[in-house]
Amino acid sequence: MHLDELQKSVDQWIKTLGVRYFNELTNTVLLTEEVGELASLMAREYGEQSYKHKIDSLDAKEKIKDEIGDILFVLTCLSNQMGINLEKCIKSNLEKKTKRDKKRHKENKKLQ
Repeated sequence: MHLDELQKSVDQWIKTLGVRYFNELTNTVLLTEEVGELASLMAREYGEQSYKHKIDSLDAKEKIKDEIGDILFVLTCLSNQMGINLEKCIKSNLEKKTKRDKKRHKENKKLQ
């Protein structure tokens, strides 16, 4: 699925099943909540934090995948609400990073 298709699909879902978009502040808080849920899973699966209950590694990966999907969904909602084209947004961001960081990472001795 291309990003423009993603934006249209999320918009259609919101208009048919979600009734309407939550306001931008609510969606920003929801995005923060979803990122926190992903961070919690990452700390337990890849970091030093332990799970409160035993969890299978495959189950953890599915939960991580689900949280990433939630983040992408809410981020797409915010983009739709503010009239931001995600394809143009990421292209512009990559251009900025390329210009700014063209040599930065290659010259970083910590990455060698």
